[in-house]
Amino acid sequence: MAEVFRRPHLAAELATRLLRPGVLDEGLRSGLFLSGLRRTGKTTFLRTDLVPELEAQGAVVIYVDLWSDTKVSPAALVHAAFRSTLEELSRPTSPLLGRLRRLRGLDLGGMGFRFGFQLEQLGQAGGATLAQAFTELVDQAGGDVVLIIDEVQQAITTEEGNQMLLALKAARDAINPRPDTPGHFLFLGTGSHRALVSELTARRNQAFAGATSLPYPVLDQDYVRHVLQRLSDAGMAQLPSLETAWSAFVALGHRPEEFLRALAQLETSSSTSSGLQPDQLLPVIAATLRGSAADLELQKVEQIGGLAVAIFDRVAQAEGPARGVFSAEAAAAYSEAIGREVRVEEIQPVVNELLAANVLMRLGHGLYGVTDPFVQEIWRERRR
Repeated sequence: MAEVFRRPHLAAELATRLLRPGVLDEGLRSGLFLSGLRRTGKTTFLRTDLVPELEAQGAVVIYVDLWSDTKVSPAALVHAAFRSTLEELSRPTSPLLGRLRRLRGLDLGGMGFRFGFQLEQLGQAGGATLAQAFTELVDQAGGDVVLIIDEVQQAITTEEGNQMLLALKAARDAINPRPDTPGHFLFLGTGSHRALVSELTARRNQAFAGATSLPYPVLDQDYVRHVLQRLSDAGMAQLPSLETAWSAFVALGHRPEEFLRALAQLETSSSTSSGLQPDQLLPVIAATLRGSAADLELQKVEQIGGLAVAIFDRVAQAEGPARGVFSAEAAAAYSEAIGREVRVEEIQPVVNELLAANVLMRLGHGLYGVTDPFVQEIWRERRR
């Protein structure tokens, strides 16, 4: 397993801002949304640094990744994760319960938490609402509960997901304003589509309108320096300078996997006596990998067919959400692009395939965008 670059100071800072906010951070209790490109280390940071730090500071943390199974509705994934946490807390021998006992001095008489509703009915008609369930959890835990939803923008792709976000807002509003609340309900959403994540807090019709939206703090030069030091310790002689390595890392979208792949190719090229120095070779390698990093996603589009490529191009070239994807004008443009007549009724099935392949996202009624902005950027560069 690859070594994980830990970011304990960032995790401690963010956990403190969430759990013990100063005056300027009190707005984070309305919700915090972090956006950053895919494969830049968001999930790794959440799971290996932030979640353990939040738990060490006494919070109950529920983590959900909405891309863990894109065939399951976002609401179902959230409900399942919440039920799993409640079930664990109801077991007297649960490690989670044991940790809360130690941190908070809970005296449960050798028992686990007991809830006034049926866990299996949570989120179902006639069952407890999320507001009721989170309120009971905060009260019994005697402290903060943090819900982290990774790839949160997936929630707005279905009506059920939108309703789930409204239910989470209702939980926040039921718990946090109480003058005697023993803890708070804190919501942290992360996503790989900056525009979509920003819309979750900027658009007035969204559940968390007015919450805080920030860019995800990508890995910095400390990570690049760490990698170069490990390679030096491992005996790699032909290393680039920190400045060149950092430039390559930035060109590759701050993506650790691509950066390590570039360094591996650098070592191979250096061993074949190409005659070029590492600082000359690495920028060339990075430029090549930058395009290939998006190829897997773009191949999905090409495999669906020519009409899919034309539709994807229209969406990718749009400034902001693409409109009129199904219009007669769009059909005429698609016809010209692929060299045959395209009927309006042909467009919807192809768009559905692009949505299913997770390369396009529905942003609203008649509005579409590219799921990964990095892929969109590469596509535009190639079409110039």
